[in-house]
Amino acid sequence: MIELPTTETFTALLADQRFWLAMGIAALSGVVRGFSGFGSALIYIPLMAALFGPRVAAGTLLLLDFVSGLPFAIVSRKICNWSDVTPLSIMAAIGVPFGTYLLLFADPVALRWLISVLVLGLLAVLLSGWRYTREPGLPTKLGVGFIAGVGAGAVQVGGPAVIIYWLSSKSPPIVIRANLLVYFVLNGAALIVAYAIQGVLTPQVLAFALMLGPAFWVSMVVGARFFRGSSDTTYRQVAYVIVALAAIVSIPLFDGLYR
Repeated sequence: MIELPTTETFTALLADQRFWLAMGIAALSGVVRGFSGFGSALIYIPLMAALFGPRVAAGTLLLLDFVSGLPFAIVSRKICNWSDVTPLSIMAAIGVPFGTYLLLFADPVALRWLISVLVLGLLAVLLSGWRYTREPGLPTKLGVGFIAGVGAGAVQVGGPAVIIYWLSSKSPPIVIRANLLVYFVLNGAALIVAYAIQGVLTPQVLAFALMLGPAFWVSMVVGARFFRGSSDTTYRQVAYVIVALAAIVSIPLFDGLYR
């Protein structure tokens, strides 16, 4: 059973000087998520993990992303490509427990180095200009989904695999964004179950999510407004910048800047 936060939990968070940094991180992540349909984890997880550790970072972002992203996903369900979203989501749900195991038992610093490697690898692929020349087969979709599920369960960074998959396609930005919005909500539902069972959703995580939620949601709305009318080139350029920034701040060597 999930233990609910007490008044003391909220008071302790407010008294922590790092809380206001966390509020700024949540706001920035929300803008990025609202505009691109992804990227909140690439900004939020490295910075929050540096401040409060991978478990708090992963648990709070899961709740923020799911609750805030649900209305956007409902609207996007008519635009997304379900032939892609369905197999990826199913395999991601299967991969989540494996990732959650890593979150609970792997070394936190090692996990954060893994984030850095994943993000840097994603950046290299995107900047290479590589694109699919034909429709990927079902085995490719299942493999991408499983890798994404493991990454999401471990450090709430399930995005790299699916971002490579969809940004490397010839789909227009509106479809890519819709695919990502729907996928992350479906994946989030599986993650909530796994995290609840494994005890990741602690009182501190729940309190954090409640306190950061309004800033994250409002920022998502702002980001979504920026998306309207953006061109394919603008969308992809912003996506590349998001990944580049995340690659830099993900490196544990820079922890001294956040503490």
